[in-house]
Amino acid sequence: METRDILKKVRRIEIKTKGLSQNIFAGQYHSAFKGRGMAFSEVREYQFGDDVRDIDWNVTARFHHPYIKVFEEEREMTAMLLIDVSGSLEFGTQIQMKRDLATEIAATLAFSAIQNNDKIGAIFFSDRIEKYIPPQKGRKHILFIIREMLDFQPQSRKTDISFALSYFSRMMKHRTTAFVISDFYDKKSFEKELLIASRRHDVVAIQVYDQCAKALPNVGLVNIVDAETGHEMIIDTNSKLVRNAHTQYWYQRQRVLKQLFAKGQVDWISVATNEDYVKSLMYLFKQRN
Repeated sequence: METRDILKKVRRIEIKTKGLSQNIFAGQYHSAFKGRGMAFSEVREYQFGDDVRDIDWNVTARFHHPYIKVFEEEREMTAMLLIDVSGSLEFGTQIQMKRDLATEIAATLAFSAIQNNDKIGAIFFSDRIEKYIPPQKGRKHILFIIREMLDFQPQSRKTDISFALSYFSRMMKHRTTAFVISDFYDKKSFEKELLIASRRHDVVAIQVYDQCAKALPNVGLVNIVDAETGHEMIIDTNSKLVRNAHTQYWYQRQRVLKQLFAKGQVDWISVATNEDYVKSLMYLFKQRN
């Protein structure tokens, strides 16, 4: 893609997603993601009914009178976008490819984050860490992330979500909100790494998929190529047995993901390339509230 075309596309995505963040998600993101918790604000004299666990013993000893620590909600947060850039994201039979959908969702979350005065960073992953963008604030930083997503060429086409989660857990020392944006096609289990990450951080999963993953159209013989391995096979979509087996496989995968995310207490949504992701994000925010 030429530089001029990339800049035009970046601008279109900015106009759309920034508008969504300002007009539709205003306040929703703020209340759904609470920041790192409670931050120390000041000390004051102890009053009847105060929690004795909040007594500041150093100040109390100095003034020979009980003082307590006063806390306030710490609003500033760090958010990381863990974005799958493997080969399977370069697929779409409906309105757009999965990668395009992932880019728009990531941009919407990023603009929502800076409205909340949060830092935003990104990890592009396949079966390796393709790119790490440290968390920063500001519009220019978000536009850089969007531009990278549009034009990025990964070294590998395979997927290893466990590797990405391990890297994230090592890199982020303080509590962080992580948005894992992927189709979650991964032959390896990432349960252990997800549970470790979700114990320390706030992990949110956003699955992007194409309708053909759920239901094959009846269009006769089709040559299927695995985008990650290059393996080819011909399937007969005229066969009801084949179509039913394909659909059953989809729902089995979804059940496994649902159980995994529930075990890790990870909120998640699933968005198809021909669906309105705005409704899905609204559902996610309301669910968390």
